[in-house]
Amino acid sequence: MDNILSFFAPDEGDIFFLFWAKQTLISVAVLAVFYLLSRLLRRLLARVGAHYTRLTKHDLVETTLERISSPAALLLNFAGLHLVIKRLPLPERLTAIAAGIVFVINIVIVANIVYRVMDEMLKRYGNKLGPDMSRQLIPLVQKLFSIFLVGTALIITLKHFNYDILSLVTALGVGSLAIGLAAKDTLANMISGFTLMIDMPFRIGDRIQLGNKQGDVVDIGLRSTRIKAVDNTFLIIPNSELCNSTVINMDFPDLRATGSVSLGVTVGSDLDKARKVMEEAALAVSDILKDPAPKALCTGFGDGVVHLSLGFWVSGSRSLAIATDSVVLAVAAAFREHGINIPYPTRTVFMEKDANHAP
Repeated sequence: MDNILSFFAPDEGDIFFLFWAKQTLISVAVLAVFYLLSRLLRRLLARVGAHYTRLTKHDLVETTLERISSPAALLLNFAGLHLVIKRLPLPERLTAIAAGIVFVINIVIVANIVYRVMDEMLKRYGNKLGPDMSRQLIPLVQKLFSIFLVGTALIITLKHFNYDILSLVTALGVGSLAIGLAAKDTLANMISGFTLMIDMPFRIGDRIQLGNKQGDVVDIGLRSTRIKAVDNTFLIIPNSELCNSTVINMDFPDLRATGSVSLGVTVGSDLDKARKVMEEAALAVSDILKDPAPKALCTGFGDGVVHLSLGFWVSGSRSLAIATDSVVLAVAAAFREHGINIPYPTRTVFMEKDANHAP
């Protein structure tokens, strides 16, 4: 066995063709070993992923390992190629060029593995957010992470080839500062848009109230948010203004909305009867929810009247205006039917004649 190994070991005394034949044979053997190791790695990752899924009932690890198994095996093969290039007695310049090319390929493969892991995690997080927010947030995070990953890979590559990256980083920092000062409003809106996507004060499709305007959120972009108002106008609001304003989400925590109708009855009216009539009239309206049931309350006294307020719930804020109209008509008809008067403002004027100065 020792004689066989010594025969295949390259010797400077060998003739040219024999020397390179031995070197080629050893290189092929090294590549074959790394190829077999890569195949073994793929099987190992598949088994580990399947075993983890059986234990935890979650397939995140299995899916992630399945996605990175191919580039991981390829990385192992190129590691073997890098070892072969380093051990071959090639000219120094040729070895440096070949090793540099393999190093760059390995960096690309590692970056691809990291990207696949992060992409799989973002997909799972996006499924928890829902399709609307996932469509807005996940592509943004993917782009930011891709830029960071490419920048990191570029810096590592330049550092490997002994390039001065300090001057490059300094130039990028000065350039970023100049761009930031020139486009500070745009950057503020972009950061605010990212904050809105993370904090989620409202989602696409939610009805919100901003000041005296109501509308449905159509799109949450990087610079602005688009809202379709109830009067069919289209509002485009910068994200920084939304972050610094009080926004009422009318569809959160649930879609139900509350409305009220206020009126007055004469002081001598039967208040218990009036409240009962109002509640029954509201319950007869199809848009009004039965649970929680409408509730009428006495809220105070006025000029010859007692103020009543009827509170009710509807299934969504979009039907609140129509439901309020139906409740007003139903209460008015019920009051007429039961003889309950809704007084209107009256004023009595007393005119006295001055007998001393009358003509």
